[in-house]
Amino acid sequence: MNSTRKIDWIYMLLVNKVPGIRERYKRRRNSTKGVGRIGAWLYLFWLNLIYHVFRYKKLNVLEKYPYYEAKHLYSKGSESSLSKRESPEMLAKRLEQYDVVSFDVFDTLILRPFSEPADLFYILGEELGYMDFRRIRIEMELRAREEKYEKENHYEVNLSEIYDLFSREAGIDKKIAMKREIEMEKTYCFANPYMRRAVEILRNSHKRIIITSDMYLNAEQIKALLKSCGYEQFDAYYVSCDVGKSKSEGSLYKEVKKQEEYLWNKNTIENQINRQDLERKKLSFIHIGDNYIADIENAKKQGLDTVHYVNVNVAGAQYRAEDMSVVIGSIYRGIVNTHIHNGLYEYTREYEYGFIYGGLFVTGYCQFIHEYRKIHQIDKILFFARDGYILMKAYEKLYPNEAESVQYVYWSRLAAVKMAAEYFKYDYFRRFLYHKVNQEYTLEEIMKSMELDDMLKTLCTECQLLPQTNLTEKNVDKVKQFLLKNWDYVLEHYKEQLKAGKQYFEEILKCCNKVVAVDIGWAGSGALSLDYIVNKLWKMNCKIIGIIAGTNTCHNTEPDVGEAFLQMEKLVSYLYSQRENRDLWKFHDPGKGHNLYWEMLLDAPHGSLKGFYFDEKGEWKCELKKESRNKREIEDIQKGILDFVTLYDKVQKKENKIFKIGGRDAYAPLLNVENDVNRQFMKEMESLMDSTNIE
Repeated sequence: MNSTRKIDWIYMLLVNKVPGIRERYKRRRNSTKGVGRIGAWLYLFWLNLIYHVFRYKKLNVLEKYPYYEAKHLYSKGSESSLSKRESPEMLAKRLEQYDVVSFDVFDTLILRPFSEPADLFYILGEELGYMDFRRIRIEMELRAREEKYEKENHYEVNLSEIYDLFSREAGIDKKIAMKREIEMEKTYCFANPYMRRAVEILRNSHKRIIITSDMYLNAEQIKALLKSCGYEQFDAYYVSCDVGKSKSEGSLYKEVKKQEEYLWNKNTIENQINRQDLERKKLSFIHIGDNYIADIENAKKQGLDTVHYVNVNVAGAQYRAEDMSVVIGSIYRGIVNTHIHNGLYEYTREYEYGFIYGGLFVTGYCQFIHEYRKIHQIDKILFFARDGYILMKAYEKLYPNEAESVQYVYWSRLAAVKMAAEYFKYDYFRRFLYHKVNQEYTLEEIMKSMELDDMLKTLCTECQLLPQTNLTEKNVDKVKQFLLKNWDYVLEHYKEQLKAGKQYFEEILKCCNKVVAVDIGWAGSGALSLDYIVNKLWKMNCKIIGIIAGTNTCHNTEPDVGEAFLQMEKLVSYLYSQRENRDLWKFHDPGKGHNLYWEMLLDAPHGSLKGFYFDEKGEWKCELKKESRNKREIEDIQKGILDFVTLYDKVQKKENKIFKIGGRDAYAPLLNVENDVNRQFMKEMESLMDSTNIE
C-alpha cells in the first residue's frame, strides 16, 4: 500500500466511517486555520476514542439530522410571554428623550418570512434555474468581501460588486439576477408591527430618526425597501457599503455621530441660534437593533445608548422544529417566530398550540385535499364533523372559489355503528360492549348508549343481572348473546335513524357521482361506513373516498385495518401510512396520547353527532351530544390555526408561488410535542381532551 492510499485509508477509518464523527470533525476543522488545525486533529482522536472505546453510540447519528428531534418546549406559560416587551408607546416615550434615534433595518424594522435571511436565495435560484444558487451566492459574497479587504482594507461591498464576481465566476446574468434579488426582498420583507407603531409615534413628535445598517444594499435601495414595507422616509441613511465602515467593527457609529453633529451645527447656524448655546450642546444618541455585538456592544463603545431588540428567530430557535425540508422549514419557522416573538402581543397557550403546532398541518392538509380533488375530478368535498370544522374554514380561506362544492357534514362513528349494524355486526359489539369491559359502565348505561333502554328489563331478567351491574369480562358474552338472540328487534331501533339519515344525505349528495369525505383518521371507518350505507343500503350510486390525516399504526391492536383500502385508494392518507413516511407510522403511538394531541387541534365547539332523527314535521334533525366544556379554549386553538393559514397563504401570494407542504413536514412541529421530554408541556393542555365527545 503506497503512502497516498494509506492516508486515504486512515482518513476513511477515522473520519468517514462514522457519520456523527465526520460531521463534528469537519465543522471544527472548517472553523479553524493554521495551528488551530492541531486542535481539530486532537478533537478527531477524542471522538474516535469515545465512540470505539466508551461506546458513545449517539455519534452514529448526524447531529444536524437526528432520527427524531427532541427539543425541550417551554412549559411554564405561553412562548410569546418570553418576548413580551414594553409597549411600542412606552418604547417611543423612552426614545423621545434623545436628540437622534437610530434604527437597524433587517430583523428590527423589517422582517422576513424565513428563519435565515439567505433562504430567500432558494426561491431566487429556482426562478433563475440555477442549481445550488443559495450556497454559491453566499460564497460569492464572502469572496467579494475578501477581495474588497485586500484592495481597500475593509469588507464592505455592495450588491453590484457581489454580482460582478458572481457573473465572472459562475456565469450568472448580473442584470437579471441582481434585479430579481432586490424585487424579491421588496416582495417578501414586511414591516415589524411592533417597531412600525413605535416609529409612527416618534414621527408625530417630530423626532430625528435615522437608519444605521450593515448591508450590501445601498441607501437608495434600502430607502425603497423600507417604503415598500410601509415606512415613510427617514431623516438620514447610513449604510456600510456606501461609506466603507461598519457597525460590526464600530467605525460606522463614529461616522454617524460625526455627520449628525455636523448637520446639527450647520442647521443651528443657519437658524441663527446663539453660538454660545451651540458650543455647550452635546447631541444624545440611542440605537435600536437585534445583533448584540454590532448593534449593542459596539454602539455603547462609541457612546450611544442602546435598546436591544432580540432577533425573533434567535428567540424562537430553541423551540422550533428543524428536521424539515429546507424551504418549507424556513418559511414555517419564519412565520412562527416573526408572529410569536415580535413583542407586540402575548398569546394564550391554546392559541399558540393552534398556531405553532396545528397551522402548518392544516394548511398542508388542505393543499393535499385540493390537489386530490383536481386530479381525481371530485364533485364535492365533505368535511366530517367534528374534525372537519376548522379544516373546512381553512379550506374556504385558501380556496374561496370552491365554496359551493364543500360542505360540513354531521357524521360520527357512533352514528355509523348504529346505522350499519346489520353488516358491521362485529364492530357494533366491539364498540358498544368489548371496548367498555371493566371500565365501570353499568348495564343501564350500556343499553342507554345503544338506545336499547326498553330491552334492559328483559336483559336483566334473562341473564340474572341487575341494571346497576357493571359490564365485565365475566358477563359481556351473556349480554352479547342476548342481543344476538333479539337481533332483528335491535335493528328495529335504528330504522328511523337510517330513514332520517337518508333524507339528510340525499340533499348533500344530489347530482354527485364522486365525493371525498375528510376526517382526521385513524382507521378510516367513517368514510367506509358511509360509503356502505349510501351505496348498499340507500342505493344512491355515489362513490365515496375517504381522505384521512393519518392511519392506524404499528402500535394499534389492528395496525392493518385500513391497509387494503389504502392500496385500492378507497382511503387516502396525508401524514403517513404503511407505505408513506413509514417512520411516522412506527413512531405515532395512540397509547401515548398521540391521537388525542392531533384531535385537540381539530376539535369543534359543538358536541359530536349522536344520530339522525325526525322532528314533529317529519323532517330530519341531528341530535348532538353535550357542547364541549372548553369552548373558549377550542376557539383560541382555531384562531391560532386560521391566523397561520392566513399568513402562509399571504407568503404564497406574494409571487404567486405554491409552497407545497408534504406530510412529513406537516407532522414535524408536533413531533417535538409528542416526544417524551415534553410530557410537562402537554400536561396542562390535556384538560382540553373532552371525554364527553371522544368517539
